[in-house]
Amino acid sequence: MTNTEDITGLEAIYLAAIDSNVKFITAVAGYPMTAVADHFFENKNSSNCNECNNYDIHWFTNEKAALEAALGASVTGRRSIVMVKHVGMNVLSDPLMTAMMHTIGSGLVILAGDDPGAKASQNEQDSRFYGAISETAVFDPSTPQNTYDSLSRAFELSEEAKVPVIMRITDRLEKERQKISRSRINSKTNVKEKVLDRSIWKLTMHGKHQRFHIESEPILIHESENSRFNHIAINGDKVGIVSSGYPSFIVDKILSTQLVYSSYSHLSLGMVSPFPEKLVKSFIEQHEHILVVEESETFIETHISTCCEKVLGKRTGHLPFSMVEKEHVDFAFENIDKDEVSEYTDVQTILSRGSKPICSDCPFMPLYNVLHDIRPVAGDMGCSIRTAPDPLNAVNTGFALGGAISTACGFPGKGIAVIGDFGLAHSGIIGLINAVENGFDILAIILQNDVAAMTGGQGAPDLKKVVKALVPDTTCINIDELLDSEGKDACSEYIKNIIQAKIEDKGVSVIYIEGQCTK
Repeated sequence: MTNTEDITGLEAIYLAAIDSNVKFITAVAGYPMTAVADHFFENKNSSNCNECNNYDIHWFTNEKAALEAALGASVTGRRSIVMVKHVGMNVLSDPLMTAMMHTIGSGLVILAGDDPGAKASQNEQDSRFYGAISETAVFDPSTPQNTYDSLSRAFELSEEAKVPVIMRITDRLEKERQKISRSRINSKTNVKEKVLDRSIWKLTMHGKHQRFHIESEPILIHESENSRFNHIAINGDKVGIVSSGYPSFIVDKILSTQLVYSSYSHLSLGMVSPFPEKLVKSFIEQHEHILVVEESETFIETHISTCCEKVLGKRTGHLPFSMVEKEHVDFAFENIDKDEVSEYTDVQTILSRGSKPICSDCPFMPLYNVLHDIRPVAGDMGCSIRTAPDPLNAVNTGFALGGAISTACGFPGKGIAVIGDFGLAHSGIIGLINAVENGFDILAIILQNDVAAMTGGQGAPDLKKVVKALVPDTTCINIDELLDSEGKDACSEYIKNIIQAKIEDKGVSVIYIEGQCTK
């Protein structure tokens, strides 16, 4: 039974999950996955949706914990989804690697939200590489229909191979709209609960690894080489294009609307890991030129380069690293006969892009004005990172969410860290524990606004009691009350004096500054 609906890629994810009888969902806020999780929360709480009360969904503050909870649901018979942004894949990689050898129960899919162009992220890492390192399947859909079908199949494949499966999502895919055919074959009456097969405990750890390569990996390789999501259109023997993800949609649109390129062949990979080597090699051998169109990194291009010297793409200058637009593909087509080009050499600056400063009415502005004159200061992946450029110059570093306190431990003298309450709960608390246990000389300034302000305003746990138990030298300030009673200048002076006093004391100190986010 099927029916056709005009929906976005985001809605396709939701419908595929519903039709696949997903029972348990964990999510960590972060662009571009926040919007997807919000859609599930909204429908879960909707009184107009009869099929929406069949799943549990929870916000988590940490990706490792989110995957571990989903693994618990999987091994006890519930299909599960984990929603994280691309950098969250780094955090959950620990249990992911072990889960591949451990095996699971019911299907588990990790939705990894990549951010080509780093619109709201600290880097542009490519989640497809986690398929290679973990040796699991990665789906990279290009359209809403492809997204719906891929997620539906991902749950089945996860159960067949007994491993978690990854599906890569981007913002443009979420927003793309298309009429899709919605299948009901995966309705809850047809989905059988699968639980962990405890026979794995008869094997050694080495034996579990052997079992994976003997039983699970061949299933994944066969799927990739024969996947119905890998589409081939042979139109000539001069130019062959290999792509995956949203860029496949761009390529298809150009080839279908511009007759001058009608002789170009196209291999669109909807499943990129395990890499379908035989399929791609066969396609390469049929063409004089091979152009790889992908974002953000050279995942396909690197694979192909090992067996093909004529591959064109990002490394030859035909396409930019990062996001791929239609004009980039047009440029590559126009220069298909050149071995190398030098088009994309300009480095984007804040001046050329436009600044994204901290909110002018941010209650923590008096603090940032004080930090301007203190060096060095470790910032975190929250609002404080926006104070690093001119004119504030408040913080010096910003490596990872929750990383400010540990970074400050490496500074000479009194290390100073600025971290939000969400970053503290995510992983910063671990840095604080290590600082105390190792007797580091640091000052941690914790900004408590009770929300993940840059990712949608999700609630942040209040760890003040935990922090006070760890660090007796903890001072709490309500900056809203201080601003109301004393004004900005006096507030800055008050904070400056407290910071100076803490700097003079040896050991771990904490200043907790409470303020209401104005967004």
